[in-house]
Amino acid sequence: MSHTFTSGILEITYIVSSGMFIFGLKMLSHPDTARRGNIVAAIGMMLAILATLLFHEKDGKHIGNIGWIVTAMALGTVIGWVIAKRVKMTAMPQLVSFFNGMGGAAAALISMMEFLHVSPELIARSGMANGHVLAILLGLMIGTISWAGSMIAFGKLDGWIGDLRIKALRYVNVTLLAVLIGFIVFIMTRRVAASAELMPYIYIMFGAAVVYGVLFVMPIGGADMPVVISLLNSFTGVAAAMGGFLYNNQVMLTGGILVGSAGTILTVLMCRAMNRSLLNVIAGVFGGGPAGAQTAGTIKEITLADAAVLLSYSKKVVIVPGYGLAVAQAQHICHELDKLLEDKGVEVKYAIHPVAGRMPGHMNVLLAEADVPYDKLVESDEINPELPETDVVVVIGANDVVNPAAEDDPSSPIYGMPIVRVREAKNIIVMKRGMGKGYAAIENPLFYHDKTRMLFGDAKVTLQNLVAEIKNL
Repeated sequence: MSHTFTSGILEITYIVSSGMFIFGLKMLSHPDTARRGNIVAAIGMMLAILATLLFHEKDGKHIGNIGWIVTAMALGTVIGWVIAKRVKMTAMPQLVSFFNGMGGAAAALISMMEFLHVSPELIARSGMANGHVLAILLGLMIGTISWAGSMIAFGKLDGWIGDLRIKALRYVNVTLLAVLIGFIVFIMTRRVAASAELMPYIYIMFGAAVVYGVLFVMPIGGADMPVVISLLNSFTGVAAAMGGFLYNNQVMLTGGILVGSAGTILTVLMCRAMNRSLLNVIAGVFGGGPAGAQTAGTIKEITLADAAVLLSYSKKVVIVPGYGLAVAQAQHICHELDKLLEDKGVEVKYAIHPVAGRMPGHMNVLLAEADVPYDKLVESDEINPELPETDVVVVIGANDVVNPAAEDDPSSPIYGMPIVRVREAKNIIVMKRGMGKGYAAIENPLFYHDKTRMLFGDAKVTLQNLVAEIKNL
């Protein structure tokens, strides 16, 4: 086949694959089509990879080392498949952070290798100040930050890395970011015969980016981690887009732009939901602060029998799910509860806070797994006006997203964050294992509110017993 013919096939395949990425992303916007959308996008990526292996040519040569490439792909596929099949829903945020970090690492490694292969002819013609070198350096910086930050996020989400809250880190992070930008300017203004002469500066830049990625995420408070995950995801997309520019590869560019833009938009939405500044996210050290005022009061409990009666004879019930629901794997029995109440004529809705859980959309995914109808899931700002007319709010494993301190206590780390205003409901039932603090590690005055009744125990077991009580009424 002629070069023109194979090049045409490759370009057409890239266009088709890019269209499948966009179509798949569109399908991800609704639970009913999300699974098919994921498959469509995956097929698009497979087509792009196969077409590249079969038809890509450079200087009249096809891609070499096919055996090694196929072996690496097969190994990666097996490892990824096993991990994805075995991961629990509670560990899904860690998995997202890990996979995202691997994408950033790949982009950084590509940039480091390609810097050595910058064409001497290009350097002789325009020096280091050209778009090719800029794409390499940006891919290196952003990809490394994404990898290092994602690994720290993985550790924090998994509970074996704590917070490092030092106010001076804000200035350290800003300084490091300025240093990284300075390295880019420095490298692009050097006059050299070959790019290899500047490799020591590349290694230093890589090290500085690793340090920035670590320090960028280390101070982030637990309640703010969904914002950070979203931002790191956008970083990886941008780094991949730099690879698209580097190789003049349309499908790589399209995929990177889609991931980067979607992650950025989601980050902005998360910041609004948390009432945070995006600048503070980039500088790090947000979500910290003092622990807030200590809460004093009396805890009031409710029995399973009383809870069953209260729920069964209500007109409207709102369920607020949180990470505790995921930990207990109680989403299926929770759906059984809402179906049982609806059979008794009770209107049931779910209040979904944008940052409930450990990552954006965590509760939506959890409840979709249990086949909860999508129209029952209502965003917190939409459900809040309905709460004064709600007979019972059932809080299952949620803490920070219902904490009144966000509105009442200026000293609280979460002050200013929009919450589900469950205290406006007529009755509140809170299901918790004990009186432990939430992910933000602060007290919740809601537990001491006059309307609140605590129902202690494992969420799954408690819901099973509650369902049994309601059936026996």
